[in-house]
Amino acid sequence: MRNKGAQDADEETMSTGSRPSSNDTAGAGNHAALDIHGVMRRLPHRFPFLLVDRVLECVPGERIRALKNVTYNEPYFTGHFPSRPLMPGVLIIEALAQVAGLLAYISADVLPNPDASVYFVGIDKARFRRPVQPGDQLILNARYERALRGIWQLATVAEVDGEEVAHAQIMVAPNIKEATPAASEAAARAGEPS
Repeated sequence: MRNKGAQDADEETMSTGSRPSSNDTAGAGNHAALDIHGVMRRLPHRFPFLLVDRVLECVPGERIRALKNVTYNEPYFTGHFPSRPLMPGVLIIEALAQVAGLLAYISADVLPNPDASVYFVGIDKARFRRPVQPGDQLILNARYERALRGIWQLATVAEVDGEEVAHAQIMVAPNIKEATPAASEAAARAGEPS
Protein backbone atom coordinates (compact mmCIF):
# COMPACT_ATOMS: atom_id res chain seq x y z
CA MET A 1 0.00 0.00 0.00
CA ARG A 2 1.37 3.40 -0.94
CA ASN A 3 1.30 6.34 1.38
CA LYS A 4 -0.65 9.51 0.59
CA GLY A 5 2.51 11.51 -0.16
CA ALA A 6 3.69 9.00 -2.75
CA GLN A 7 0.26 8.96 -4.38
CA ASP A 8 0.17 12.78 -4.47
CA ALA A 9 3.60 12.80 -6.11
CA ASP A 10 2.16 10.72 -8.99
CA GLU A 11 -0.68 13.13 -9.55
CA GLU A 12 -0.24 16.25 -11.63
CA THR A 13 -2.66 18.94 -12.73
CA MET A 14 -5.73 17.89 -14.75
CA SER A 15 -4.26 19.43 -17.88
CA THR A 16 -1.64 16.71 -17.81
CA GLY A 17 -4.16 14.02 -17.06
CA SER A 18 -4.23 13.41 -13.33
CA ARG A 19 -7.31 12.93 -11.21
CA PRO A 20 -8.87 15.83 -9.33
CA SER A 21 -10.34 15.11 -5.93
CA SER A 22 -14.12 14.96 -5.71
CA ASN A 23 -14.04 18.28 -3.86
CA ASP A 24 -12.26 19.90 -6.81
CA THR A 25 -14.90 18.86 -9.35
CA ALA A 26 -17.67 21.37 -9.91
CA GLY A 27 -21.05 19.70 -9.99
CA ALA A 28 -19.65 16.38 -8.78
CA GLY A 29 -22.91 15.45 -7.09
CA ASN A 30 -24.81 15.90 -10.38
CA HIS A 31 -23.19 12.87 -11.98
CA ALA A 32 -24.62 10.04 -9.92
CA ALA A 33 -26.36 8.69 -13.05
CA LEU A 34 -26.66 9.58 -16.74
CA ASP A 35 -29.23 8.40 -19.29
CA ILE A 36 -28.30 7.84 -22.95
CA HIS A 37 -28.59 11.58 -23.68
CA GLY A 38 -26.14 12.41 -20.88
CA VAL A 39 -23.79 9.70 -22.13
CA MET A 40 -23.93 11.12 -25.66
CA ARG A 41 -23.09 14.61 -24.34
CA ARG A 42 -20.08 13.14 -22.49
CA LEU A 43 -18.68 10.83 -25.21
CA PRO A 44 -17.88 11.69 -28.83
CA HIS A 45 -18.81 8.14 -30.02
CA ARG A 46 -22.04 7.48 -31.95
CA PHE A 47 -23.93 4.45 -33.24
CA PRO A 48 -22.81 1.82 -34.03
CA PHE A 49 -19.70 2.45 -31.93
CA LEU A 50 -21.27 3.97 -28.81
CA LEU A 51 -21.13 1.02 -26.40
CA VAL A 52 -22.51 2.60 -23.21
CA ASP A 53 -26.27 3.00 -22.72
CA ARG A 54 -26.43 4.41 -19.21
CA VAL A 55 -24.24 5.45 -16.27
CA LEU A 56 -25.65 3.87 -13.11
CA GLU A 57 -23.36 5.65 -10.67
CA CYS A 58 -20.22 7.74 -10.73
CA VAL A 59 -17.92 9.19 -8.11
CA PRO A 60 -15.78 11.72 -10.02
CA GLY A 61 -12.07 10.99 -9.78
CA GLU A 62 -12.71 7.57 -8.25
CA ARG A 63 -15.06 5.11 -9.97
CA ILE A 64 -17.91 4.63 -12.42
CA ARG A 65 -20.51 1.90 -13.07
CA ALA A 66 -22.42 1.80 -16.36
CA LEU A 67 -24.40 -0.59 -18.51
CA LYS A 68 -24.64 -1.79 -22.09
CA ASN A 69 -27.78 -3.63 -23.16
CA VAL A 70 -26.60 -6.30 -25.58
CA THR A 71 -29.32 -6.72 -28.20
CA TYR A 72 -29.65 -9.17 -31.07
CA ASN A 73 -29.71 -6.36 -33.65
CA GLU A 74 -26.12 -5.24 -32.88
CA PRO A 75 -24.37 -5.03 -36.29
CA TYR A 76 -21.49 -7.35 -35.30
CA PHE A 77 -23.76 -10.31 -34.52
CA THR A 78 -24.43 -11.03 -38.20
CA GLY A 79 -20.83 -12.15 -38.65
CA HIS A 80 -19.72 -13.04 -35.09
CA PHE A 81 -21.03 -15.75 -35.22
CA PRO A 82 -24.15 -16.48 -37.33
CA SER A 83 -24.81 -19.83 -35.61
CA ARG A 84 -24.11 -18.52 -32.08
CA PRO A 85 -23.97 -14.73 -31.78
CA LEU A 86 -21.29 -13.55 -29.33
CA MET A 87 -20.12 -10.03 -28.51
CA PRO A 88 -16.50 -9.76 -29.67
CA GLY A 89 -14.04 -9.46 -26.78
CA VAL A 90 -12.40 -6.45 -28.37
CA LEU A 91 -15.75 -4.61 -28.18
CA ILE A 92 -16.12 -5.50 -24.50
CA ILE A 93 -12.70 -3.90 -23.97
CA GLU A 94 -13.76 -0.89 -26.04
CA ALA A 95 -16.89 -0.53 -23.87
CA LEU A 96 -14.66 -0.57 -20.77
CA ALA A 97 -12.41 2.06 -22.37
CA GLN A 98 -15.45 4.24 -23.13
CA VAL A 99 -16.48 4.01 -19.48
CA ALA A 100 -12.94 5.02 -18.48
CA GLY A 101 -13.26 8.01 -20.84
CA LEU A 102 -16.59 8.94 -19.28
CA LEU A 103 -14.99 8.93 -15.84
CA ALA A 104 -12.24 11.26 -17.11
CA TYR A 105 -14.70 13.71 -18.73
CA ILE A 106 -16.97 13.71 -15.68
CA SER A 107 -14.02 14.14 -13.29
CA ALA A 108 -12.75 17.13 -15.28
CA ASP A 109 -16.33 18.45 -15.61
CA VAL A 110 -15.90 19.08 -19.35
CA LEU A 111 -17.64 17.95 -22.49
CA PRO A 112 -15.77 16.54 -25.50
CA ASN A 113 -14.51 19.30 -27.77
CA PRO A 114 -11.28 20.13 -29.65
CA ASP A 115 -9.69 21.26 -26.37
CA ALA A 116 -10.91 18.30 -24.32
CA SER A 117 -10.36 14.74 -25.45
CA VAL A 118 -9.50 11.43 -23.82
CA TYR A 119 -7.45 8.85 -25.70
CA PHE A 120 -7.32 5.10 -25.08
CA VAL A 121 -3.55 4.52 -24.95
CA GLY A 122 -2.97 1.11 -23.40
CA ILE A 123 -4.27 -2.17 -22.09
CA ASP A 124 -2.68 -4.75 -19.82
CA LYS A 125 -3.80 -7.95 -18.14
CA ALA A 126 -6.94 -8.40 -20.27
CA ARG A 127 -8.80 -11.65 -19.59
CA PHE A 128 -12.11 -13.02 -20.81
CA ARG A 129 -14.06 -15.35 -18.52
CA ARG A 130 -17.25 -16.20 -20.41
CA PRO A 131 -19.11 -15.21 -23.60
CA VAL A 132 -21.51 -12.27 -23.82
CA GLN A 133 -24.58 -12.88 -25.97
CA PRO A 134 -27.77 -11.14 -27.07
CA GLY A 135 -30.09 -10.46 -24.13
CA ASP A 136 -27.25 -9.93 -21.65
CA GLN A 137 -26.97 -6.71 -19.68
CA LEU A 138 -23.26 -5.89 -19.56
CA ILE A 139 -22.30 -3.97 -16.39
CA LEU A 140 -19.12 -1.95 -16.92
CA ASN A 141 -17.00 -0.87 -13.94
CA ALA A 142 -13.89 1.30 -13.91
CA ARG A 143 -11.91 2.35 -10.85
CA TYR A 144 -9.17 4.96 -10.95
CA GLU A 145 -5.86 3.56 -9.66
CA ARG A 146 -3.26 6.24 -10.36
CA ALA A 147 -1.90 8.80 -12.80
CA LEU A 148 1.67 8.92 -13.98
CA ARG A 149 3.00 11.44 -16.52
CA GLY A 150 -0.51 12.34 -17.66
CA ILE A 151 -1.69 8.75 -18.14
CA TRP A 152 -4.55 7.44 -16.02
CA GLN A 153 -4.47 3.79 -15.04
CA LEU A 154 -7.85 2.20 -14.29
CA ALA A 155 -8.90 -1.25 -13.13
CA THR A 156 -11.92 -2.30 -15.20
CA VAL A 157 -14.33 -5.22 -14.92
CA ALA A 158 -17.28 -6.24 -17.11
CA GLU A 159 -20.03 -8.39 -15.54
CA VAL A 160 -23.24 -10.14 -16.55
CA ASP A 161 -25.67 -11.19 -13.83
CA GLY A 162 -23.05 -10.47 -11.16
CA GLU A 163 -20.51 -12.78 -12.82
CA GLU A 164 -17.25 -11.41 -14.26
CA VAL A 165 -17.02 -11.81 -18.03
CA ALA A 166 -13.85 -9.77 -18.62
CA HIS A 167 -11.35 -7.54 -16.89
CA ALA A 168 -8.42 -5.38 -17.94
CA GLN A 169 -6.10 -2.67 -16.76
CA ILE A 170 -6.81 0.27 -19.09
CA MET A 171 -4.75 3.39 -19.63
CA VAL A 172 -6.25 6.62 -20.93
CA ALA A 173 -4.65 9.98 -21.61
CA PRO A 174 -6.93 12.92 -20.82
CA ASN A 175 -5.99 15.89 -22.98
CA ILE A 176 -7.94 18.56 -21.12
CA LYS A 177 -6.90 22.14 -21.84
CA GLU A 178 -8.68 25.31 -20.79
CA ALA A 179 -12.02 23.85 -21.82
CA THR A 180 -15.47 25.15 -21.04
CA PRO A 181 -16.77 23.33 -17.97
CA ALA A 182 -19.81 21.16 -18.68
CA ALA A 183 -21.94 22.99 -16.10
CA SER A 184 -21.28 26.37 -17.78
CA GLU A 185 -22.00 24.96 -21.23
CA ALA A 186 -25.24 23.34 -20.09
CA ALA A 187 -26.35 26.62 -18.51
CA ALA A 188 -25.49 28.49 -21.72
CA ARG A 189 -27.64 26.06 -23.76
CA ALA A 190 -30.52 26.59 -21.33
CA GLY A 191 -30.07 30.37 -21.54
CA GLU A 192 -29.13 30.69 -17.87
CA PRO A 193 -26.22 32.72 -16.53
CA SER A 194 -23.37 30.52 -15.33
